[in-house]
Amino acid sequence: MSAVSVPESVITPEADKPVRVKLPRRALHGVVLLDKPLGLSSNDALQKVKRLFRAEKAGHTGTLDPLATGLLPLCLGAATKFSQVSLDSDKRYTATLRLGQTTTTGDLEGQVVTDVPVNLTREAVEAACAAFLGPIDQVPPMHSALKHEGKALYEYARQGIEIAREPRRITIHQLDILSWQNETLVIDVRCSKGTYIRTLAEDIGRHLGCGAHLTALRRTACGPVAIGQAVTLEALQAMTEAERDALICPVDVLVSDWPDVLLSHEDAGRFLSGMRRRLELPDALAMRVYGPNPTLTREQRPRIFLGSAHVTAGELIPSRLLSPAEVQSQILLP
Repeated sequence: MSAVSVPESVITPEADKPVRVKLPRRALHGVVLLDKPLGLSSNDALQKVKRLFRAEKAGHTGTLDPLATGLLPLCLGAATKFSQVSLDSDKRYTATLRLGQTTTTGDLEGQVVTDVPVNLTREAVEAACAAFLGPIDQVPPMHSALKHEGKALYEYARQGIEIAREPRRITIHQLDILSWQNETLVIDVRCSKGTYIRTLAEDIGRHLGCGAHLTALRRTACGPVAIGQAVTLEALQAMTEAERDALICPVDVLVSDWPDVLLSHEDAGRFLSGMRRRLELPDALAMRVYGPNPTLTREQRPRIFLGSAHVTAGELIPSRLLSPAEVQSQILLP
């Protein structure tokens, strides 16, 4: 039997098509301070940054609404162990309010409900802002990701269902007027975790008697880190891998405002094994713990972050520990 003739074009490889090479993931440890763009969810931003860095493990430190911009700390590797710290920390925002107009959602996404003329004095606006300073009770908005019977509140809101919400105690540490002109009020807010700036905007409008909603929101600080240290997604995409890697902050940046202690080489090893250490230290709810750098040629990094601890009755008690590989990664940094 003769062989079947097959056209050469069928068996010849398609050389004009680029071959995709999947690069391996890397065990990176640290924090990327991202300036999140408008319209992107926190998870979408996280996934884009994770792919850019080819990181094995990454997580964010609490969501920032798609309609908000600004500081979004993203944790890589060992830094994910301290993401809750950032979630629980105070936040700072620049918020723009539209006075005289309310919406169904408290922001630009909703339909306008009321629209009234605005005739206010500077004194009235200042008094309204001052009224919300300090500890206050705030009712979470229906258009939020809070769960009720396993379902987010915004899902009920989209169905026209109103769920009773209990007020939450929050603290407004600072509330300054950056600018005010007729219907537009821009404020600088420093607040405790769990504060809804959208609700604060509505409450200020309600206090003024004209109503208000949030038209723009930018997060400018999260705990000890600030927007001035952040990089945009666009800038990251334009960088080489080496340039991106140089922007990774140390694992301990999210706890840099905690008191710290440097252990001896012997105590550091025992601490990393989970043992308590007896030290002459005052009681503390949270501390950064370091050990000496065993690499004598590294003068720029004389100590290595080991994890967190608390101090009770003179005992340093481990809370979150880095693994040996995570500790070693700091020593090997260029």
